[in-house]
Amino acid sequence: MTPVTPVPVDLAAAAAALPAAWSSHLLGHVGGAAVKVLRMDGRPLDTEHHPTAEALLVLDGRLELVVDGAETTVGPGGLAWLPAGARHAVRPGSHGTLVIVEVPEA
Repeated sequence: MTPVTPVPVDLAAAAAALPAAWSSHLLGHVGGAAVKVLRMDGRPLDTEHHPTAEALLVLDGRLELVVDGAETTVGPGGLAWLPAGARHAVRPGSHGTLVIVEVPEA
């Protein structure tokens, strides 16, 4: 088997280089999961839902989240799990770098 050389990704730099906030960039796949990065800029986002489960990892800043009507704040190093179909919105004040891992339902 040929050894694989890991390719490091500077997630904060990747998010900062995006043309617009709240526009995610696909970094790659791990198994069936899609790994994305985005930059939050303080603006709120309307309620949405997805057919995939999501893990939302805040690298820096904070995510002000409403999931199925329950409000929560996720700080640096924090992770929020969203099951497939969960209705969620982002409240004003969310800022920083967010990594999203989308996992299709089995």
